Amino acid sequence: MSPYVLALLLFTLGLGTTMAFASSHWLLAWVGLEINTLAILPLMVRNHHPRAVEAATKYFLIQAGGAAVLFFAGVTNAWLTGQWGIQHAISPPFIAIITLALALKLGLAPLHSWMPEVFQGLDLNTGLVLATWQKLAPLTLLLQIQPANSHLLIFLGLASTLIGGWGGLNQTQLRKILAYSSTAQLGWMVLVLQFTPSLVTLAVLVYIAAAAAMFIILKLVKSTSVNMLAISWAKSPALGAMAPLVLLSLAGLPPLTGFMPKWLIIEELSKQGLVPAAILAVFTALLSLYYYLRLTYAMTLTMFPNNFSGAPPWRMRPRQMTLPLACLVMVTISFLPFTPAAIALVAF
Repeated sequence: MSPYVLALLLFTLGLGTTMAFASSHWLLAWVGLEINTLAILPLMVRNHHPRAVEAATKYFLIQAGGAAVLFFAGVTNAWLTGQWGIQHAISPPFIAIITLALALKLGLAPLHSWMPEVFQGLDLNTGLVLATWQKLAPLTLLLQIQPANSHLLIFLGLASTLIGGWGGLNQTQLRKILAYSSTAQLGWMVLVLQFTPSLVTLAVLVYIAAAAAMFIILKLVKSTSVNMLAISWAKSPALGAMAPLVLLSLAGLPPLTGFMPKWLIIEELSKQGLVPAAILAVFTALLSLYYYLRLTYAMTLTMFPNNFSGAPPWRMRPRQMTLPLACLVMVTISFLPFTPAAIALVAF
């Protein structure tokens, strides 16, 4: 793909998300979401692989369906109330419809089934964009409408943490595992979305740093399945040492940074009197912890059955930028002591 075309698509991607961020009008927010969707489709099919075309087609159909439901709810609400504003009063049935449409776009359970199949057909670069940047606009709209139907959000959050953990247990493809991980992480964010929006912002930032670090590591070691992780230690011992820490941070184990948002979310749920939901979320996190530990075991404690005969990359001149990866890994594994400063920053 031409660098100019790639730059134009990335600019359009940023433009669509920015429109959704800044809009107080349902129609403009919907246009921003559609610009976002149309901009990423050429990035999905740039490899000209049948799996990539299939993934792009599935993604387009799912996003178009969610956009149609969202547009229907916005137009019908404007017809009944005469208001197009996002933060104006919306009748409860339409809030539920809008929430489900945005949940479909985000990939929240039980509307998540498209995510693993779409991730499997993409390269790691596009998968990173889909797992992080593409979640920002729908999540921002959810934050703006502040759904009054708390039971629906609690159900979506708990279902996402449960299915995101359960679905990844028997997977062998890393991209599918990361897709289920994304669903589980979004479930934690949705649980407190109606109570503490600043905490959702903190959780999103921590997840973006950890997911970006993990995707970059997998790209550098050229691994797309659990079995291929067995030779990653021979390819790059440094990356093989960093990857388990990033995975355990995604799992939310202390003293890594990923423990921060989960800890604060459990505390907030307890303050709101939702102790059973907090306990259930903790138990579902153990399911996710299992496949993170499985990847850690495959990467550090197993060896490929044949000797690795390739050229040792760590003795060659690096061809890719390692500074962003180093910064992301540092943020992912060592920022837990800065929790009070992070809370104050996002609250400000």
